[in-house]
Amino acid sequence: MFRAWALCGMLLVFRGPVARGVETAPDRPLRTTIRSVQQRVVKIYGAGGMRNFEAYQSGLLISSEGHVLTALSYVLDTDDLAVVLDDGSRFTARLIGSDPITELALLQLPTEGRSLPWFDLQAAAGTEPGQAIVGTRVLAVSNLFGIATGAEPASVLQGVVTAMVPLDARRGQYRSNYRGLVYVVDAQTNNPGASGGALTDWQGHLLGVLGKELRSRATGTWLNYALPVREIRGVVDDMLAGRANRAADLGVAQPESPLTAAALGLALVPNILARTPPYIDAIRRHSPAEQGGLQADDLVVLVAGQPTASCQAVLEAIGQHEREDPVRLSVLRDGQLLEIELRSPK
Repeated sequence: MFRAWALCGMLLVFRGPVARGVETAPDRPLRTTIRSVQQRVVKIYGAGGMRNFEAYQSGLLISSEGHVLTALSYVLDTDDLAVVLDDGSRFTARLIGSDPITELALLQLPTEGRSLPWFDLQAAAGTEPGQAIVGTRVLAVSNLFGIATGAEPASVLQGVVTAMVPLDARRGQYRSNYRGLVYVVDAQTNNPGASGGALTDWQGHLLGVLGKELRSRATGTWLNYALPVREIRGVVDDMLAGRANRAADLGVAQPESPLTAAALGLALVPNILARTPPYIDAIRRHSPAEQGGLQADDLVVLVAGQPTASCQAVLEAIGQHEREDPVRLSVLRDGQLLEIELRSPK
């Protein structure tokens, strides 16, 4: 099997031993560290395949139970989501959680008790080796350009951290919801397939998750960046704990007279895909939605404090309320999270 990756501007070929330990030693050979990291990076294949919409990205194994952390994107908008491990093993993954602010998602693999290598996010966020400063030498490991399709290892780029700054970026009309700190690196990670990959130091300690393809709003240049583990660990903990479960799934009694989005005077964008992002398409005049300050193009991220990753999820969450009861909606507008309470007219 041909195993190759790009490093220092050169193509290197490696047929070395496989390292399976979670921790890495500072004095271990770089090639051994690279193989250890590659084993924890997966290739994800899903929706897309059209021009400018590649159907693949990367992810990180973050638990022994087969949890995969990745970027929240259209690639995940399918019921036939495939995840391929470093050794070529293929699984059909299930989306079990997502966060609209960091735009990260959590997948579950049916590993059936199989032991897999994984990144310990808690250890990475809480220790000095899991942090970086300007000048830290880093490795960016991902399935950039979809080069790895089976048992081929993920690609590896080397670079250094050049800055740690708040993210202010966009792609076309889309603006990133995340405004927190990111690591900016000089490795070319802003490529199709790279999002969701791993940023590590040269000892294999996880530093962050590679971000989506975005341009800086200040300079217009493509950004090579990663979300630091310290900034996202709380969000990942919430997803792992299943705090996005809906009331119906928990056996809560259904309302006798369910509230509807129409009663509140808001219409969402057409629900074309299974997980169409829940943007508001229109607001009816003189409705509770208009009086509450909702606007077209607002993204509904929470209903009654529960995450809503799709139009269907928003409609179902609203329907868990009695018609006469108030409901709290949290929306994203120009990067700001706004909380609005609405009540339908009696």
